[in-house]
Amino acid sequence: MADASQDIPARQGFVPSATPAVPPSSTVPPVAPPPVAPAPAAAAPITSLSANQLFDQLARIEDKASRIEDKYARSEALLSRVEDKVDGATGRMNEAARQADLAALRNEVRGLGERTRRLPGTGALVLTAVITAVLTVVLMVAVQRLNLDGLLPPKANAAALR
Repeated sequence: MADASQDIPARQGFVPSATPAVPPSSTVPPVAPPPVAPAPAAAAPITSLSANQLFDQLARIEDKASRIEDKYARSEALLSRVEDKVDGATGRMNEAARQADLAALRNEVRGLGERTRRLPGTGALVLTAVITAVLTVVLMVAVQRLNLDGLLPPKANAAALR
């Protein structure tokens, strides 16, 4: 037996009505609308909360924000103390490096001082110069008295004059 609803789409230009033309005694069960999923809890209307609950929730949010600000301030203070300690340590390291440079310079000056202490002093140099001058004069007088001028090398000008 053919159903009347199967013949309706076959006709051209037919717009079915909102209610099918099927008699209630038909064997076709009525189509139920699809089930609607319940709305999530987050999408629940805010109007279901009272004003006191909203103020309490706002107060809790403000408390959390103030605690976060306090933690941030403590962290910032801690970082500034760490920065100060690092600056102090850097200064001490620079001072230690300068001290090491000064120690190396002291060692060099000490070594140079030890080498110069072994050199003759001013008195010894003056005495040596005086002795050398006196001996040179004595030897020149002896050469002239003993007529040993021939042992001296001839002067370039003296050879031209003779």
